[in-house]
Amino acid sequence: MRWSGRHAEESFMATPEWLAYASAAIFALALIHTFSTGFFEHLAHLQPRHAGFWHLLGEVEVVFGFWAIVLVTLMFVGLGNAPTLTYLESRNFTEPMFVFVIMVIAGTRPVLQVANQIVWWLGARSPLPRTSALFFLLLALVPLLGSFITEPAAMTLAALMLRDAFFRHPLPEWLKYGALGVLFVNVSIGGTLTPFAAPPVLMVAAQWQWDLGFMISVFGWKAALAVFVNAAVLTALAHKTLSNLPVDADAKPASPVWPVAIVHLIFLGLVVLFAHHPVVFMGVFLMFMGYATAYERHQDRLILREALLVAFFLGGLVVLGGQQTWWLEPVLMSLDAEAVFYGATLLTAVTDNAALTYLGSLVEGLSDEFKVSLVAGAVTGGGLTVIANAPNPAGVAILRGAFTEQTIRPLGLLAAATLPTVVAAMAFRLL
Repeated sequence: MRWSGRHAEESFMATPEWLAYASAAIFALALIHTFSTGFFEHLAHLQPRHAGFWHLLGEVEVVFGFWAIVLVTLMFVGLGNAPTLTYLESRNFTEPMFVFVIMVIAGTRPVLQVANQIVWWLGARSPLPRTSALFFLLLALVPLLGSFITEPAAMTLAALMLRDAFFRHPLPEWLKYGALGVLFVNVSIGGTLTPFAAPPVLMVAAQWQWDLGFMISVFGWKAALAVFVNAAVLTALAHKTLSNLPVDADAKPASPVWPVAIVHLIFLGLVVLFAHHPVVFMGVFLMFMGYATAYERHQDRLILREALLVAFFLGGLVVLGGQQTWWLEPVLMSLDAEAVFYGATLLTAVTDNAALTYLGSLVEGLSDEFKVSLVAGAVTGGGLTVIANAPNPAGVAILRGAFTEQTIRPLGLLAAATLPTVVAAMAFRLL
């Protein structure tokens, strides 16, 4: 069996048929495992003697890394060292590395204090009650900022601020899942105002010559409208619960130490600017770690563990996903311009949305309508599952501690994200 198109240049010129089917089976097992993490967490409570092992299997961020190790082991045994190493070295791990770095820097106390100051200032000028205004802004404004500071940074900021302001209180489970679903969908579509912030857009923007004006006119204003509708609907539904939270609505957040905060923002800006050059942004990150250590009194605990788990998840997805093009590309390319929107939305739920648009960028002669429908569908479905969009595992890592048994159930996320996904689909297809 041969890889179709130019994918042969990226991995093997010829892939054994048994490996293609085995990799698809392992990918399917990883998907099943993703939807079964709650079961393993439940076993950890029932069998405390082996709780550590069950907790490990119940970590959603571990799932794809674990099954990627299974696949790589199979390749070493079945193909030998040279072909396996050739495949691994052909994979691009820039995105997992970038998400790790941006999560750590965006999650620092000075950056969060600056973001809190902005949100508090806007909330104070809103006609809504303070808690409702804050809730709305975290689900609407911060995801839209993802178009400028990148989606992983926006997800990290929004998730940390939601955790500290709302999820530390005993919210009803429906509201926590509702906020998670809206956040994931809004981050996925909120990065489409620019051509460089959303991974599925970035994959095609240069190839298809999509500039800032094109993104705003074709995607951006529709996405912004859907983001505001999603956030407003959930805020209205949660208004009574939010108004009863024991939150000091008049308490102004702590002011940042501005010289330190400015340095942090410079580090953040440099990482965003060189997001596609790991040799640069990893160097910037090492400099940041030195600075954070020197001024430790201005820091809370850095979220290194959470960021590493997310990077492990995304790295596993890169390894497993690279072996799925033999069936994914024919399915995607068999659709017409109308059907590809809905096909991409559904396929995104079981694979990373950037992978779908990347496949499209390799095909010559696509119509403009097909291109727009493909990307719109990919970002629309980006909130349905943890694996649908690269920033989603970051949100899970930060917020899962607030859920029952510290587990975000995939079916709960899918149900919560369905209505916001429908709103996004209507915005892109009807407007």
